[in-house]
Amino acid sequence: MRKSSEAKGHRTVGLDLGDRQSRVCELDTASGEVVAAYSVAMNAAALTQRFADRPAMRIALEIGTHSPWVSRLLSELGHEVLVANAYRLQLIYASQQKSDAVDAESLARVARLDPDLLRPIRHRGVKAQADLSVLRARQAAVRCRTRLINHLRGAVKSFGGRLPAAGPEVFANKVAPAVPEPLRAALEPLLGVIAELGGTIHGYDQAVEALATKQYPETQRLRQVTGVGALTSLAYVLTLEEPDRFAKSRTVGAYLGLTPGSRSSGQSQPQRPITKHGDRLVRTLLVQSAHYILGPFGKDCDLRRKGEQLAQRGGKNAKKRAVVAVARKLAVLLHRLWASGQPYAPLRPGPLVPVATG
Repeated sequence: MRKSSEAKGHRTVGLDLGDRQSRVCELDTASGEVVAAYSVAMNAAALTQRFADRPAMRIALEIGTHSPWVSRLLSELGHEVLVANAYRLQLIYASQQKSDAVDAESLARVARLDPDLLRPIRHRGVKAQADLSVLRARQAAVRCRTRLINHLRGAVKSFGGRLPAAGPEVFANKVAPAVPEPLRAALEPLLGVIAELGGTIHGYDQAVEALATKQYPETQRLRQVTGVGALTSLAYVLTLEEPDRFAKSRTVGAYLGLTPGSRSSGQSQPQRPITKHGDRLVRTLLVQSAHYILGPFGKDCDLRRKGEQLAQRGGKNAKKRAVVAVARKLAVLLHRLWASGQPYAPLRPGPLVPVATG
């Protein structure tokens, strides 16, 4: 049955990924006719059994938790895999008749007509994904510690007290005496958890430093910029993977979601916020670095001068826009340093203008 239907021509496949079962729709590429629709278990053995030893097909799937390993597996089986950018799938998300089967067919039809409409993304390699998991695990631990600290402060305030100012590293020891007696039984165990999380985060920091120094020496070029440390430089390198992916350094800002969106119509060109596309972790770290560059400890450099110039324009949210602009210029600068291998010059005789690389 499968051989006779496949003899009709090349297949285009839509794969709607689920956690346990995924829905598949196979189209005849020439006619657009649905030639097969079925479900497949979400594990490597089932997918291999279904898609191995078949003529090469174009398979479109949505980006998600399972898409990295599924896309690698299907590519190894000889198929052309398109991982659709989530921001380009309004056709699916806005549908009034949404189901796994409908989503799979929609993916297949878009991939059949024009794959560029999906703006397919490229997943990072296995090693880069594993190393980046160290950074994401650290981020999760930091987020948990922050939520616990905020909970303790709120609980004490509800009893009319106030915990003293303390950095997260010394919070547990410094604030313990200030916890009201009626709350000690409830909150002291959380202080222990916060202290333990601090040790865990410190361990992750050491692991990040070791990764950056021993396995990704290119991060040293990026750390020439004041405010960019091991964490930011390593996240940047692991996310971009290769500098020659980008023909022009200026495109990195858009790739990381640091450029304003656009929605112009006729003479109307309203100012839009940044798109926030791309990797959230790297974008957050770049913004934090921009805050440092513009802060009291930042050194004089082109980035700082440009940010101060933007902040002095005044208006609503001028300082916030300045921080985002510096983060965007920092993303471009880091790519130039990485791609060119040239030393960093904090102050240049001319304006800081992105140039093509590669």
